[in-house]
Amino acid sequence: MTQNIQNISPISLASVSSPQKNQQEGGDFLSVLQASLNDVNDAQIKGDKALQSIATGQVKDLHQAAIAIDKAEISMKLMLEVRNKALSAYKDILRTQL
Repeated sequence: MTQNIQNISPISLASVSSPQKNQQEGGDFLSVLQASLNDVNDAQIKGDKALQSIATGQVKDLHQAAIAIDKAEISMKLMLEVRNKALSAYKDILRTQL
């Protein structure tokens, strides 16, 4: 059973990071980075609201609140790892001698 690999469509970073923004094809690194930072910020805001609702006892669904808090924590950790890798790559480029 063989498959034709020409029918496989390429995946862009913008479509992987947020499927809602799949309409815009491609995109430069800055726009992808800004969209990712906005997504992390939104997750942090939702996590804070969920934490506040738990603390005040106004939570309607404890499970969804816990998911929002975990999602905010994981997205922040991922953003920090991406930042660390970018800084490491930048430092490696600076150390490169021409």
